[in-house]
Amino acid sequence: MTGAPARLLAWLAVLAGLVTGCVPEAGRDNSPPTQPAPVSSVPALSSGGPSPTPLVPEVLSETPAPTPIAAPPPVPQPFALNLYQEGDFVPQYTFDWCVAASIQIAHNLVDDTGGGTWADRAQQNELWNMARARSSNSFNGANPLGWAQVLTEVGMGPYSVVSIAGYEDALQTAARAITETGRPVGLVMWSGRHAWVMSGFESLGEPGQVPDFSVTGVRVLDPLYPHGSGQWGPSPAPNSLLTPEQLATQFVVREPRRWSSDLSAGYLLVLPRNTY
Repeated sequence: MTGAPARLLAWLAVLAGLVTGCVPEAGRDNSPPTQPAPVSSVPALSSGGPSPTPLVPEVLSETPAPTPIAAPPPVPQPFALNLYQEGDFVPQYTFDWCVAASIQIAHNLVDDTGGGTWADRAQQNELWNMARARSSNSFNGANPLGWAQVLTEVGMGPYSVVSIAGYEDALQTAARAITETGRPVGLVMWSGRHAWVMSGFESLGEPGQVPDFSVTGVRVLDPLYPHGSGQWGPSPAPNSLLTPEQLATQFVVREPRRWSSDLSAGYLLVLPRNTY
């Protein structure tokens, strides 16, 4: 029996090995092998390096244009205008006919033909009577209302009487009227007792171009020349250029009277008007 048991044990050992090869090991995964995950071709970002800057569309901002600097106003330049020509002056033939003589002077200043000078004594008398007839409440004389009306009727007009409260405003008004119309201005002198003609002026700045122009000189003709007045002063020579200060000694404010009660106190002008 010694050899048989040994062979039996050897055979059982072989059989156990075969059986063991057919039985799965405990805990072994018998599912089919899993396919490997695809490897991305994009390189992995390193967690330790800086994050890339995202691409943000660039926003272009418009730079505002610089504010233009206003140019300084032009400096007023000297300006002069004078209607006077040799032979335009006419003296008054009596101490009462200053308005009539001023009408003759005004005509001559505007008439550039050289052949229509008004200087006749008889004509001056006629103009005086016309002005008196159109001057109501004038103490039998000629007043600025009659003066303006005759200027208008004989073809020099239209003219009107105005009262300006301020002296500088009065000179500017007169200069502006001469520039715009090309006709002279009547100045009511001696507080309403006498008549002069303003034929031109000098200024800083041209009227109509420079709003704040200033009158620096006034061209005048006094039909009473060369006599003048003991109270008001001498008569300037024809076509004299007076400073505003010189003119102010005889061109003064006039208070309203009977014939001018509708006019406020001020400097009286017999003013040419535009026809349009």
